[in-house]
Amino acid sequence: GWGNTLGGLRGRRRRAWAKKYEGDPIYAVEDPIEVAALLVLGAARVEGDLSAEQKHAAQEQFESEFSMDARDASQLLTSAAHLLGAPQVIDTQLEGVAEKNKGCFSRQQSESMLRMMVRVASTDGELTQRQREYIDFIKARFAVQEKREGAWAQ
Repeated sequence: GWGNTLGGLRGRRRRAWAKKYEGDPIYAVEDPIEVAALLVLGAARVEGDLSAEQKHAAQEQFESEFSMDARDASQLLTSAAHLLGAPQVIDTQLEGVAEKNKGCFSRQQSESMLRMMVRVASTDGELTQRQREYIDFIKARFAVQEKREGAWAQ
């Protein structure tokens, strides 16, 4: 399950990491579903504000991929969108969240997250160069070598 996915070796890494990114509450997010939601919304947000269509697509993705009801998916969307800051900090935020959480997802989870990113980011048309670069960056960070499996069961 998700509870012990993170393992015990994160203490040292987390302390080193905390020195680099302090103060922004986005870096305190530890729940893997919330992390995935941030990274998924990030794919749309690297090009500016989320459109109504992108929000709708994200909520639908959260409902189906995370097996959530509409209310929970809506709350997840709202809290993730709230944590993603201004355009001038979003790149740093997304990079930090990705770095902190790479290696914590199963192959299935990583593939699910990447699918959601593409769907949400391309809601309003073709992916932009910037969106493609971001998705490639995430894909590289979350490429899974281990055998750990499992979907988003809570």
